[in-house]
Amino acid sequence: QVHLVESGGGLVQAGDSLRLSCAASGFTFSRYYMGWFRQGPGKEREFVAVIRWSGGITAYADSVKGRFTISRDNAKNTVSLQMNTLKPEDTAVYYCAAAGSGLLPHRPGSYDYWGQGTQVTVSS
Repeated sequence: QVHLVESGGGLVQAGDSLRLSCAASGFTFSRYYMGWFRQGPGKEREFVAVIRWSGGITAYADSVKGRFTISRDNAKNTVSLQMNTLKPEDTAVYYCAAAGSGLLPHRPGSYDYWGQGTQVTVSS
């Protein structure tokens, strides 16, 4: 059974940092692209970042580029999202997701498995 479990969310002030983690099990982690998405209040789920199975290639949404860093540890079946210089508009539920293919990684429909999400709230 597939499990993706996010952790590390919380309430922080603007300018602070947070590190999200996602622990994966039940599938061959090293063969999947791993992505982070977020969904703010009243908004659609949006792409944040993705990392290729080997970790050598990453991509980011323009809104987080330069502030967020995605990484993975295939030995531990984990993917992380380091978030720096957080802004109130980063407030959202953050989800990790796994995709067997790297085709259109910015689209939620491209992902096979999803976690339950972790709340990140950034106060001004």
